[in-house]
Amino acid sequence: MTAHSATRVHLGPVEDPYLADGIRRAGGVLVSLDEAEAIVWAQGPDTFPATLPDSVRWVQLPFAGIEPWFEAGVIDDERVWTSAAGAYAGNVAEHAAMLLLAGIRSLPEQFAAQSWRKDEFDPRVGTLQGSTVAIIGCGGIGRALIPYLTASNAKVVAVTRSGTPVEGAAETLSASRTGEVWSTADHFVIAAPATSATRHLVGKAELDQMSSSSWIVNIARGSLIDTDALVEALDAGSIGGAALDVTDPEPLPDGHRLWTLPNAIITPHVANPATTLPRLLADHVAANVVRFSAGEDLVAVIDPAAGY
Repeated sequence: MTAHSATRVHLGPVEDPYLADGIRRAGGVLVSLDEAEAIVWAQGPDTFPATLPDSVRWVQLPFAGIEPWFEAGVIDDERVWTSAAGAYAGNVAEHAAMLLLAGIRSLPEQFAAQSWRKDEFDPRVGTLQGSTVAIIGCGGIGRALIPYLTASNAKVVAVTRSGTPVEGAAETLSASRTGEVWSTADHFVIAAPATSATRHLVGKAELDQMSSSSWIVNIARGSLIDTDALVEALDAGSIGGAALDVTDPEPLPDGHRLWTLPNAIITPHVANPATTLPRLLADHVAANVVRFSAGEDLVAVIDPAAGY
C-alpha cells in the first residue's frame, strides 16, 4: 500500500502506543480528526467529539458492550460503527470457566473454612464431567469458552440469535428457543448483549426451572439477571449458586445480600483485565483497518436497530 492510499485514521483521545502500532502495521496512517476517514477511540463516550467531519466513514469503539454509547446518543446511521466484540473473548472465556468450576467444586467455601471439613464438603463438590452447559448468547466469548467445557467432557448447548450451528456445540438453538434450556441444562453461562429485550432474561420463572445443583455464571451485563429473584433463589438453595463478574446494581454496594451468601461468587468486573485491553484491541483494530482499506466487511459491525 502506498503512502497516498493508506487509510487515514484518527486515534483519540490519546495516542495509545499499542493501538498506534496496530494501525500502522495494518497500513494505516495517523492523522488529525479533520483529515480522518476512520476513527479509533480508546475511551468512553464522555470524551468523544460532539461532531464528526463528513469524511469519517468508520468509527471503531473500544468496548464489546456499547450500551453507554447508545445512551449518550453518539452512535448514528451516517457511518459504520464497530465494537470490540470478540477482541477480548479469550480473556473473558477463561474467567467464565474459572468461575463455573469454582462454583461447582465449592471452592470459595472451602477456602474460607480454615479447617479440615471433608465430611461436610465432599458431598457438595460437583463436576463438569458429563454435565450439560448452556451458553446463552454464544458469540465470540461463548465460542472461546466451548473448548474449556468440552475438555471437561461437558456437553454444550449454544443459544444464538440465528440458531446457526456453532462449532463444538452439541446443539445450537435460536434465541427464540431460549426457554427450552432452563429445565434441560445443568449449568448456564450468560454471555448475551444487554438490550431492552434481554433485560431480566433470567428471572424467577427461569430460576424456578433450574435444578438445585445448577450454577449460573454471568460475564455479560448485570441487567440480564433479575437480582432480587436471584438472591431469593440462592437464599432458598433452589439453585446451586451464581458466579457473577457483573451485577445489577454495579458496583455492587457494600452490605448487599449477595456479598454474604455462601453460594454466590462475586468478582468486580475483571474478566477482561485492564492490563491486557490495549494489546488485544490493537489486533482487532489492525484487522479492521486492513478490511476497511480493502473495502471488505468489517468485524463486529454495530446494528443501531438491534442495539449492539
